Amino acid sequence: MAENKEKLFDQFPPVSTAEWKAKVEADLKGAPFDKKLVWRTNEGFNLQPMYRAEDIEGLDTTDSIPGEYPYIRGTRNNNDWLTRQEIEAGDVKAANAKALDILTKGVNSLGFKGVEPDFESLSTLLEGIDICKVEINFHCCPRSADKLAAALVKYITEKGAQACFRGSIDFNPFKKALKHGKPFPGDIAAMAKALVEATEAVPGLKVLAVDSAMLSDAGAYIFQELGYALAWGAEWMTLLTEAGLSADTVAKKIKFNMGISSNYFMELAKFRAARMLWAQIARQYGASEEAAKMAVHATTSRFNQTIYDAHVNLLRSQTECMSAALAGVDSITVIPFDTPYQTPDDFSERIARNQQFLLKEESHLDKVVDPAGGSYYVETLTVSIANEAWKLFIEVEDKGGFLACVNDGSIQKAVRETSEKRHTDVARRKEILLGTNQYPNINETAAAKIKATGCHCGCSHSVDEEDSANALPTSRAASDFEALRLATEAAANRPKVFMLTIGNLAMRLARAQFSTNFFGCAGYEIIDNLGFDTVEQGVDAALEKGADVVVLCSSDDEYAELAPAAYKYLNGRAEFVVAGAPACSDDLKALGIVNFVNVRSNVLDTLRAFNAKLLK
Repeated sequence: MAENKEKLFDQFPPVSTAEWKAKVEADLKGAPFDKKLVWRTNEGFNLQPMYRAEDIEGLDTTDSIPGEYPYIRGTRNNNDWLTRQEIEAGDVKAANAKALDILTKGVNSLGFKGVEPDFESLSTLLEGIDICKVEINFHCCPRSADKLAAALVKYITEKGAQACFRGSIDFNPFKKALKHGKPFPGDIAAMAKALVEATEAVPGLKVLAVDSAMLSDAGAYIFQELGYALAWGAEWMTLLTEAGLSADTVAKKIKFNMGISSNYFMELAKFRAARMLWAQIARQYGASEEAAKMAVHATTSRFNQTIYDAHVNLLRSQTECMSAALAGVDSITVIPFDTPYQTPDDFSERIARNQQFLLKEESHLDKVVDPAGGSYYVETLTVSIANEAWKLFIEVEDKGGFLACVNDGSIQKAVRETSEKRHTDVARRKEILLGTNQYPNINETAAAKIKATGCHCGCSHSVDEEDSANALPTSRAASDFEALRLATEAAANRPKVFMLTIGNLAMRLARAQFSTNFFGCAGYEIIDNLGFDTVEQGVDAALEKGADVVVLCSSDDEYAELAPAAYKYLNGRAEFVVAGAPACSDDLKALGIVNFVNVRSNVLDTLRAFNAKLLK
């Protein structure tokens, strides 16, 4: 077999990268390869259209083995991640009943929110749960973390589960500054040290949180989330080693809770880079190789979830979950698809669980460790993201560390600028949200299904404590377009957009489709047509239908004649729009035609202007 294989390859001489590029440029009819096919990522580096063995020559990452330092290929020799579901625990009896129920449905990691930090409540909450087989995690207010830890350690000790317990307490005093713009008032180092010492008897209980998922949910780029997460973890190491704890003790108590965006391969590479970089950082503090293992929980994105066409959220979270699973994280939470508009119901929670089970039981992603290892593309991505994240990490350290940068608002400011840039990209459709800014279901309504869900930060606060100027942004990428559509729903009359299709068949159909998609993003009623022989016929038909907007759809060559005629005949009885950016645009503008829609348009701003004119 090997001999035949060698003979087969002998028949195909090697092809150099230069030869490939020459062939590609020939197919591009002389257009520059780098200009047409190489693109700049938001993460700060270029992506090539093809990668070859030479691209990973000399990379140390390719010599790594799963389960071995620096853990780029995983911290263990299997890929059996834990499936977590979050439970509101205000009513501990109801939360316990729900936990027992979902544990029979495949869940093996629980996340409790809002539990009272006392032994009695904890005992009721965990009754009947085998804490040696199920990972137990708690989200709590930093002020009550010590009480919760004391109650939990007492419970674990009484059960004799100190050696087998696995779980976490989400002690995150940085959340107040990140979420609400006000620094935490207590002594973070002293509180954290007491917490670590109080839980020393339970090695598997991690109590120092790095919640970079909140940065991802605020719209941060991937390299930003990673760079800030590393700086956050390093802050814990600095604070507590200076307080007298050993590097091993501190590192083993840190839990990274990271987000997952829909950039499939980039997110996969992010987790691989994260483990590698964190292992090296921990080692620099003096931690052992074992303690330098990064414990990572991953949560699918909230930033790109949408209210309209909400079931598309399932597609987003499925690919996100795949990224994290293939990257070898320790546990995953899939956010239910209906989270943007209501408290998730039993159906959406079941679907969210099943998304992970599909990847395990049907796709067998848990059976292979680091399947992307050795991939020319993923290995290159891993190193590229690591480089950019490391630059940001060093920048934060040079400014005094994570705590200093959070308290002065510089991290929030950087993420807010990124979020604004991403909102602009969504407005211009450079970043696509299927069903929201591209290919909307124009007849869908959503106002009736939206229920107020309140704040989920897990820490009591008042309006007086808010400083939004120094806090992370909270608006999802789709929120601006959703506001447009909700305004349309609330209007007394839904605007009608009429496609006046005429002339060149291919161009009029293409532009009618583009314009339907464009105005559909505001939820307007679209009236399409097969075509008209004259603009007068088209305008008459539009007015007969009660059109508020008439969109002329034809070819650039024909607009010079058709647009003035249609505009003059319409005579202000409806808004007039030209679909495209013809060479004669300046001449048309001189006649008073001001509305043009094309691929360069800011869809959001254009539709806002129409809403201001049309909604009454």
